[in-house]
Amino acid sequence: MSLRLRLTLTLGAAFVLLWSVAATWMLFDVRNQLMLSLDQRLAASARMVAGLLVQLPQPQLDEGGITRLSAEQLGIENGLACQVSSLRGEVLARSHAAPDSVLDAQRTGFHDQLIGDTAWRSFTMIRDGMRITTADRLDERATLKRSVLLAAALPVLVALLGSLVVLWIGLGKGLSPLRRIRTALAQRSVDSVEPLHVERLPPELVPLVETQNQLFARIAQTLERERRLTDDAAHELRSPLTAIKTHLQVAAMTEGDTARRALALAEIGTDRLHRTLEQLLMLARVEGLVSFDDGLRCTAAEVAQQAIADACQQPGPCIDLNVAADVPLRALAMPPALAIAALRNLLDNARRHTRPESHVQLSLEQLAEDKVCFRVADHGPAIAAQQVERFTERFWRNSEGDGSGLGLSIVKAIAERCGCELRFTVHGDGLRVELIAGLQEIPLDGTARLNDRPAQPPME
Repeated sequence: MSLRLRLTLTLGAAFVLLWSVAATWMLFDVRNQLMLSLDQRLAASARMVAGLLVQLPQPQLDEGGITRLSAEQLGIENGLACQVSSLRGEVLARSHAAPDSVLDAQRTGFHDQLIGDTAWRSFTMIRDGMRITTADRLDERATLKRSVLLAAALPVLVALLGSLVVLWIGLGKGLSPLRRIRTALAQRSVDSVEPLHVERLPPELVPLVETQNQLFARIAQTLERERRLTDDAAHELRSPLTAIKTHLQVAAMTEGDTARRALALAEIGTDRLHRTLEQLLMLARVEGLVSFDDGLRCTAAEVAQQAIADACQQPGPCIDLNVAADVPLRALAMPPALAIAALRNLLDNARRHTRPESHVQLSLEQLAEDKVCFRVADHGPAIAAQQVERFTERFWRNSEGDGSGLGLSIVKAIAERCGCELRFTVHGDGLRVELIAGLQEIPLDGTARLNDRPAQPPME
């Protein structure tokens, strides 16, 4: 069922109900007022006849003992019956519209009576020793009532039908912007992610189009990430695979030390290829908003210890950990897997570029009530200030580095996803990187911790 038809049926049903209630109320009131007016006419006619009888000569009785007077003589309207009788019940005069049988005049006021097969509505009053009775036929009243009610109900019915027609047309006009949006969407190509532009939209539909455009923007970003991942993977994996293939061919064609050296180089290339693939997959998962929430909670110190343990599995300079005394024992406001991965990449990058005889410093301190700072400092070669802006580019490497160029890109993606702040500062003896993360208000008591993680090995 279309929206237009559903709205028409809903609002039309409400219109019909309201108009029906209003029409019923109005027609019932019209009917009551009509009956009251007819009764008042009977009473007014009786009082008028009483006033005229005083002025008229005494009526002469005919053979039946009843004097027939015209409506003009009695001063009543045509169609009304009038009967004048004495208090003893003798009929003194009757109008031509009166029934052949005598009207019951024993009860004063209004009452209904049946004479023959005809029902009458009568009014009787006593004046100057005479009973004056006026009456009209109920079937004539019913005919008049039907005519009046029909005349009153017909405009109501026409107005109701007109309202439904206007409602149908109005809804069609009101929903025309939705049809224009649908047409604009239908005319787009399958792979189009450009913003949708529809002119002259009502204010209620502008947020809908803006939300659709935001969705198109997110889809465009997703497609761009997939395209970049495909291009990067094709570009970065080609060289290691070619080198591995070359070393294996050399090992197959030679013997002795040359063959062993070629196999060792092939193994190094395989390890590098494996690390690059892991970094690419991690970056795709972080940018693709894959859920990392495993229900675990950890403090900043626990993240630092686990990141050091993971980083020290590879040979390299030692890592010195310094935790300030004011660092609170509260959980980080980010998944532990992402926090450990970001800090581990920072430590790997620092260990790769620091001098062998120096150490990497990792310090933790509280910046505010709900923020903690991880600071990683190395002692490496001098870095130009203009190179800092390129640190988080994919596959950008320092000429002296041998990494994949994805570690800091992953750290940046994690910081953007978790609402963290990433700062790079070049000092005279290397690079200092700060990762500022938020803390949760929930205490760690009774929550899952990093107990299931493997114990850290001793630092080198």
